[in-house]
Amino acid sequence: MSTHGDHGTGEYQHSSASRELLILYATETGTAQETADRIARECRRIHFHCRVQSMDAYPPETLISEHLVIFVVSTTGWGAEPRAMSSLWNMLLRSDLPNDLFEDMDFCVFGLGDTAYEKFCWPAKKLSRRMQSLGGYEICSRGEGDEQHRMGVDGALDPWIEGLLEVLTQLYPLPHEQDNIPAGRPPPRISFSNVASDTSLNPDPLDEDTKFHTASVKCNRRITAEDWFQDVRHFEFSFEDDIKYNPGDVAVIHPSAAASEVDSFLATMGWTNVADDFFTVEHTMLDQTLPNHLPKIVSLRILFTRYLDFNAVPRRSFFQLLQYFATDELEREKLDEFVSIEGADEMYDYCQRVKRTTWEVLSEFRSARIPREYVFDLFPPLRPREFSIASSIEFHPREIHLCVAIVRYRTKLKIHRKGVCTSYLSGLKLGDTLRIGLRKGFISLPTDPNTPVVCVGPGTGIAPMRAVIEQRIHEGHNNTTLYFGCRSAHKDQHYHAEWESHAEERKLRYRVACSRDGPEGVKRTYVQDLMKEDAQYIWTMLGQQRGILIISGSSNKMPTAVREAVRGAVERFGGKSNAEAVEYVAAMEREGRLIEECWS
Repeated sequence: MSTHGDHGTGEYQHSSASRELLILYATETGTAQETADRIARECRRIHFHCRVQSMDAYPPETLISEHLVIFVVSTTGWGAEPRAMSSLWNMLLRSDLPNDLFEDMDFCVFGLGDTAYEKFCWPAKKLSRRMQSLGGYEICSRGEGDEQHRMGVDGALDPWIEGLLEVLTQLYPLPHEQDNIPAGRPPPRISFSNVASDTSLNPDPLDEDTKFHTASVKCNRRITAEDWFQDVRHFEFSFEDDIKYNPGDVAVIHPSAAASEVDSFLATMGWTNVADDFFTVEHTMLDQTLPNHLPKIVSLRILFTRYLDFNAVPRRSFFQLLQYFATDELEREKLDEFVSIEGADEMYDYCQRVKRTTWEVLSEFRSARIPREYVFDLFPPLRPREFSIASSIEFHPREIHLCVAIVRYRTKLKIHRKGVCTSYLSGLKLGDTLRIGLRKGFISLPTDPNTPVVCVGPGTGIAPMRAVIEQRIHEGHNNTTLYFGCRSAHKDQHYHAEWESHAEERKLRYRVACSRDGPEGVKRTYVQDLMKEDAQYIWTMLGQQRGILIISGSSNKMPTAVREAVRGAVERFGGKSNAEAVEYVAAMEREGRLIEECWS
């Protein structure tokens, strides 16, 4: 194997036989997984045998045996690594690891992030630096895909893959008798075999997953006013299992698409007559992933109800593959234009800007007839959704509570949209059962009872705060403060009766900003404004008493504005300069005293 000096001269080449490549991804929304699949498909063209795995399914201790690894890493919250990366990352951070641990490894990193955040692609940057410090050789510059780009992460991914293939071809040359596989229709990742209609189905893999538990619906109640524009629900689920979780943990729910929508989609595709025919799924292209918990025997109706998402906004790779199935000449010309460099803006206007779904695209490109063995290549998995748990297990044994905004909106094309998972949840009746998983969150509460906690949770950001507050009250702490934000005190002040009751009993300090309740023309009040009013109190809690600040909610301007309010309090009452105040807040984050649990 090479030394770094060998690489540096540009003269080193690996044996042509060493064409094994591991791609490890860490994702929250699924984009990193789709990106990993795309990289694997392209590397297949230069005869690499790729393994694609989620980081949380890969044994970290075996990383030392790998010789060529591509890491694909998304970003969560305020620059935090995805939960799937935690185990591997904690292993890499061990202080006893030698600095030549990965001297026999070539690697590269592609990060996914959003430049709206200050710490853009932060986990990817940290991983790149750490791998180099442990002796790994980074064979090409780190890629950074930006969700703010007109083409999303694909805007950076396409040129990055092109550069990666050039580097790999130089370092791992093909034998003289082999050529690159030309671009063309890739083989499907699965093959199908029909089975008899009376075949007994295998047990549902989700039912056999011990990380999930059977829940019964105990409560599904709207907590916003009936005449309010937004429908926010309070859910309560009860369990027979003795479940355990902590404040900040999340519930994982696999949704099902509405039966009426599935019927209409299958009709659009011309699959109505075969929708209920059963077939076995054989995973043939092992460098491409399949949805989790996929049964061995399925039908098209089952696939599009539970496992494949026909309402996702398609990425460029969808149009690249659709080219091979369209037979109408005008449609093929339009698809050719979309996937060309010159047509990127037109594809954005047609698809991403107006959030046109895969189903809607296929409704317009009517000549495209999709062979069923390609459904996993064209349609992304129907992802499980994660919701912050809004209860303490100490207050509510064997229960999970959720606070969920039911997603309904209109696109720029004036088309009504509904969230798949929140629509599924809103339709649950008392006594209905479902499987719910648990995942560890980012919140860690202080063990010292004298340490105050300041919670900032406007809107449905109140969910993890309710868990924190209940836990703190159960433990006998009365030094917890909640800053809640809503539009109207009487329309969407979630759980206000609870907060007012706790405040009366001096178990909680409650401050609420109702931004639309003020007189017309007067500046609206938000949570950050209340914190500025309370600047001296904020400094006392977070500075003098070294308390913890937890921010939860939408990742719009709120988290940044809250940080600014804290900086102002540190500067004004902590006697620090602006630069020192900025560093103080940064130090709070490094020390785990500033925790952000936000979502877009």
